Amino acid sequence: MNGWTNGSGIIALEEHFMHPALSQHFGPAADPPSNVRARLYDFAGIRIEEMDAAGIDMQVLSHQSPGSQRLSDDVAVEACRSVNDALATVIREAPDRFAGFAMIPTMLPQAAADELTRAVEELGLKGAMIHGLSRGRFTDAEDFWPIYKKAAELDVPIYLHPALPDKTVTESYYAPYDKTHPALVKAAWGFGVETGTQAVRLILSGVFEKVPDLKIVLGHLGEAIPFLLPRIDEALSRQENTSASFADVFRNNFHITTSGFFSDAALQCCLETMGPDHILFAVDWPYVSNTDGVNWLKNSPIDGDVKSAIFQGNAKKLLRVRTH
Repeated sequence: MNGWTNGSGIIALEEHFMHPALSQHFGPAADPPSNVRARLYDFAGIRIEEMDAAGIDMQVLSHQSPGSQRLSDDVAVEACRSVNDALATVIREAPDRFAGFAMIPTMLPQAAADELTRAVEELGLKGAMIHGLSRGRFTDAEDFWPIYKKAAELDVPIYLHPALPDKTVTESYYAPYDKTHPALVKAAWGFGVETGTQAVRLILSGVFEKVPDLKIVLGHLGEAIPFLLPRIDEALSRQENTSASFADVFRNNFHITTSGFFSDAALQCCLETMGPDHILFAVDWPYVSNTDGVNWLKNSPIDGDVKSAIFQGNAKKLLRVRTH
């Protein structure tokens, strides 16, 4: 194999932290188990130790869910500014180890676009992360489009991250198993369904026709869309009012990461569906082990040049970051 070898640099794209400026608004929902909590609030200790042990050069940091999408208008802007300022300080102290995605107050789209501008141009952040529904609304509606127009103008991506399904969805679709098997509404099923639905709605909304340079990132190997893409595209193409190929938009405008999904079969599906240029490495730390993620991709039966692109080359192009 050619391409990536030990020491070539690894960038992990969906790695989380917490900060009181945001978490104070959520009570128990922002109180993870103690072993995870210690890692979320740490930057210079166990985080770096576990990065070094796995050979990860850089984490692209993003605030843990719940995100600003659940905040009321009277606190959202200031909370996002405070979190982004704190994140920028962490990055300035270790610019060779960290980059970051901003929090933005999506329910106030113009304020969100303004904060994205400040975060990118003044703080040096690399895009923004949206956590699920914005107070019960998907963000494909046209009143949210100023956010996407600004992201394209700044040439930075928006990362769509899972959050808990709407309460009514949980009651209708997942009860009573949400109580006996709580992971069902989270990583086992609900997270992927919610975030995949958001991505599908974005494509159907027509925003990519108005903002053709918009870049969207999905974790967890694309929330099952790469596997379903031929079926989705064929079914939608039967409609006479379909103005653009769903599959073409997904392949051109979406990037996917490996966060929390270390499967050779799933990766091969994504490579065949997306090609190697739109897949990036992520762990989903601290919920998943850095070492597990790195060792899986190191040992995956793919070409070394493809490994190199996934481990760091594609992130360097998308986010314009560098490893030492």
